[in-house]
Amino acid sequence: MRVFIVHAHHEPASFNAALTKAAVAALESNGHEVAVSDLYAMQFDPVSGRHNFTTVHDADRLSQQGEEALASRTGGFVSELQAEMDKLAACDVLIFQFPIWWLGMPGIMKGWIDRVFAVGRAYGGGRWFDGGMFRGKRAMLSVTVGGPAPVYSDAGVYGDILEVLHPIHRGILQFTGFEVIQPFIVYGPNRIDEAARQEYLARYRERILSLAAAPVLPAPDMSEYEGFVRRNAG
Repeated sequence: MRVFIVHAHHEPASFNAALTKAAVAALESNGHEVAVSDLYAMQFDPVSGRHNFTTVHDADRLSQQGEEALASRTGGFVSELQAEMDKLAACDVLIFQFPIWWLGMPGIMKGWIDRVFAVGRAYGGGRWFDGGMFRGKRAMLSVTVGGPAPVYSDAGVYGDILEVLHPIHRGILQFTGFEVIQPFIVYGPNRIDEAARQEYLARYRERILSLAAAPVLPAPDMSEYEGFVRRNAG
């Protein structure tokens, strides 16, 4: 199994970093291939623009999708983006490792998605959801949150954690065809003792070694939406 971890935390001593290290060690010790993109360590530029491309679709107006479509057809992405796209294409499982900040992912990770999930490489041509380009691959979010579990519940001030993560699960991963594994959530790693942190790490290692069979979240069956899509096309 080939696993690609996109890691977004600026502190090497963070619990996010500990989770990534635990995942890499568990996977490699069991004969799996692992690629890691540590976005802060890479100083990845999250800002899209013409610098994404070596080709030009329209010199007068920057149409992101138009430029991406041409670059996908002609190999016109700059080398640092092409390398990330190649890791994505090669993996069997994608893991996003990040802390939830302001009920979302860090900006550097969103920028990575904006630049790497390009037309012609991640979506386009009517390929989406159960017909998406990454059909047959799996993905999982491994995240930390600052507060305890009750505040990320139906009765909590932020609502259910799955609702918080829904834009990523549905709008990014399922949209591009991934089967989405139930997320691994660590609540308040800075609020718990070392024994509890070690328990989380042990549970994460177990999850990592069961990625191929881990339960997945419900996904839309696009056959149920075909009439709606046709009626609202354009």
